[in-house]
Amino acid sequence: MITQTKVCLNGRRRRVEHPAVPITATELAEAAAAAVAAGAEAVHLHPRGSDGNESLRSGDVAAAVAGVRDACPGVAVGVSTGLWICKGDVQLRVAMVTRWALIPPFERPDFASVNVSEPGFAELVGLLREAGIAVEAGVWSTADARKLAATESAVGWARILTEIINVPAEGAVEAADEILQSLDDLGVEGPRLLHGEEAACWALVAHAGRLGLPTRIGLEDTVVGPDGGPVHDNADLVRLALAVWTAAREEDR
Repeated sequence: MITQTKVCLNGRRRRVEHPAVPITATELAEAAAAAVAAGAEAVHLHPRGSDGNESLRSGDVAAAVAGVRDACPGVAVGVSTGLWICKGDVQLRVAMVTRWALIPPFERPDFASVNVSEPGFAELVGLLREAGIAVEAGVWSTADARKLAATESAVGWARILTEIINVPAEGAVEAADEILQSLDDLGVEGPRLLHGEEAACWALVAHAGRLGLPTRIGLEDTVVGPDGGPVHDNADLVRLALAVWTAAREEDR
């Protein structure tokens, strides 16, 4: 169970955006180890192929997960299933994720994030569960919350990711509270994790602290610190996030 912070190592981010974005399996393992040493309690990553692009191919997933697991024994490792990785091809994603069941256990992800709003959500959840991979449900809106509630009885979620996407910083907390309230009103069960991207990132790290919810941080979500200044790497972001989360938590008590 994540009590405070999950690190998101790379996402769609390119190295031109920040020199410390990890691409290869070796780089992901090194970045994960440093982030865990800084206080991260779980790792989320986007495996890359030999061309440096995001990949759902089983070999690329296995290499990335195995490297991180070897570098961070006992730490849960998860991956993305974003439909954009397959250029919007739902059936191609199904074909690729189906092969994950054949990945040896040490190289297989502990969990995978699935965006509720994407086509093929329910089928993908079933494939992951059959492969023994826990599912994090990515909820971006109250509409997503309603969709998730319709499938709740069939699925036990590892986490409900309340993700604030493309929202200005000044509206991020209100948007998060609306989604969280909707999940509660609809009776959706499962641990919540709250985070945002880019400008909304730090406001939501602090809000997660006030609410006592886990959060996530890493170069996938932002390349700057809470003061807008540059950061060194993922480990630097984890240290900053823990400080922000803890300070907000203590102020709310």
